Amino acid sequence: MPPKFFPTRGHLLVCQGQNCQARGSALLYKALWNHLERAALAYYKQGGSVRLTESGCLGACSFGPALCVYRHRGGELEEGWYAAADFPLAAKVAQAVHEEAPLPEDRKYGP
Repeated sequence: MPPKFFPTRGHLLVCQGQNCQARGSALLYKALWNHLERAALAYYKQGGSVRLTESGCLGACSFGPALCVYRHRGGELEEGWYAAADFPLAAKVAQAVHEEAPLPEDRKYGP
């Protein structure tokens, strides 16, 4: 029997590299996970649409915790890379993904 598929609108990755962990990325991941659960934004909740994953290094070692988001919007793959991510910013990114709204510009880096 194949695994059950849950459609999503986007995927957030929280860096768990050594430098980001020293800046609180493990706590950020846990807080964001709890928020997605409580707000029913998690992809496996009724009406939810956001996936969350711990990742390896995202390349912002001196500016962590780093957060990355991928989603399809308007037929195109959109990505957002964030440095010095904290819970309020991560929650805004998750909400934007769920609502299919523009991603926040605060603390974005990269492409």
